[in-house]
Amino acid sequence: MLSVIVAIVPILLLFVLMLGFKMAGHKSALVSLVVTILLALLVAPQLGFTPEGFTSAGVGWAVVEGVLKAVFPILIIILMAIFSYNVLVESGDIEVIKRQFSSFSDDRGVTVLMLVWGFGGLLEGMAGFGTAVAIPAAILISLGYKPLFSALVALIANTVPTGFGAVGVPIITLCNEVAPGGAATSEAICEISAYAVLQLSPLFFILPLIILMLTDHRRQAWLKNVVLSLWVGGVSVVTQYVVARYLGAETPAIIGSVAAIVAIIIYVKVEKRLRRGEKVEKVEKRLLRAWSIYLLILVFVLLSGPLFPGINHFLKTHLVSRIALPIYPEGTYFSFGWISNAGLMLFLGTMIGGLIQGLSLKRLMVVLARTVVGLRKTVVTIVSLIALASVMNYSGMIMVIASALAAATGTFYPLFAPLIGAVGTFVTGSDTSANILFAKLQANVASQLNYADPNWLVAANTTGATGGKMISPQSIAIATAACDMQGKDGDILRSALPYAVLYIIIGGLVVFFAV
Repeated sequence: MLSVIVAIVPILLLFVLMLGFKMAGHKSALVSLVVTILLALLVAPQLGFTPEGFTSAGVGWAVVEGVLKAVFPILIIILMAIFSYNVLVESGDIEVIKRQFSSFSDDRGVTVLMLVWGFGGLLEGMAGFGTAVAIPAAILISLGYKPLFSALVALIANTVPTGFGAVGVPIITLCNEVAPGGAATSEAICEISAYAVLQLSPLFFILPLIILMLTDHRRQAWLKNVVLSLWVGGVSVVTQYVVARYLGAETPAIIGSVAAIVAIIIYVKVEKRLRRGEKVEKVEKRLLRAWSIYLLILVFVLLSGPLFPGINHFLKTHLVSRIALPIYPEGTYFSFGWISNAGLMLFLGTMIGGLIQGLSLKRLMVVLARTVVGLRKTVVTIVSLIALASVMNYSGMIMVIASALAAATGTFYPLFAPLIGAVGTFVTGSDTSANILFAKLQANVASQLNYADPNWLVAANTTGATGGKMISPQSIAIATAACDMQGKDGDILRSALPYAVLYIIIGGLVVFFAV
């Protein structure tokens, strides 16, 4: 019991500092990291849950690993995502995009849903790592929406697509973790991908409705909100399930989000013709130039991904740095591909798009420098949190939490299986990392409980992990940076927490009753 209490101290401390004391995110994360290091050095070894051979020097190397993981590629991708938006502001073409979204429909709910569910889901599917929070939230603010509202709806929407974010990396990682020899078959990936969509299926309808009700909760808007959420949610879930079941994990979020965008466009056209007999406005000639940055990013991400195996293999096998940290088993390395990471694709798309939009190379570099300076607090937050997660992982804290939860719940474990994934994402900020931490635990528990299909519980890990993403301090930090709400991390967390709890409860009920 004492081991469990010690293990959850870092997580509880983050909540207390951010919610109770309203401490800024970067300060809360830094304090929590220091406390976690002290627990790993002084307390964990005494309680006996630290893995054999993990010494005090290992704590230091765990911090080093956390810093490396934070910078390569998370901070690089966040930096480039916000850089892409800042270039649009500098060129003035953001006004063209704003006019498109504002003139597309006079319905605020449609505008918000298109940005955070459609466009945001597309960004998550292409790049992940906070782009789907940072960019839609920033655009909403530029359209006149309040920062807290913009952050909240972006966080709520950036949940169900994250399992298939960054071209399917989280689900593929999950499958590889439980596969014999660490290499999952395409059939297993398709099966677990489809299970994840099925477990999340109620949320495809509930989340759009929540977003619409937050945008416009007037009584006369209720029927419209329900109809639109059912229509868009239905198109999204059917598309993602079909793609996941037959194509795998790489493209459900991308194709599903494109389908959602098309569904919203169809809704607007039908609604305008039926209600007012209006025609949808023609596209501005300058629109292609304004969207050039995001179009180029999409092209580069798709070309470098698994859809083009020749290019993907070349990028992943050239200019790759490998660091053998002392805490790694022999033959294991921390690797970073300089030409295969999504940050480079964002950078290339932004630079070329910025030149197309008329900015000089010098102005682009100035914008990049301003972006770096503006993210200094976010850098502290994310580096601290990833380092904290590494220390908790190597010192045995995370496994203590998960094992205690599994032992306490028994046959009701499926109800709580998503919660374990949510805890992993809350601590690490990454669906991929949560799957690395807990995939084998979920598979082992399924085996112990003699479930006929253990992959159902394995998929539950990423189902919960997507919900934990909503309130992960890293996601909150990204929203804080994108919405220029430095020091308001606690306010955003308090707003998102009830929806995250509802999300995880729904996921747990689906997993439990369908097991």
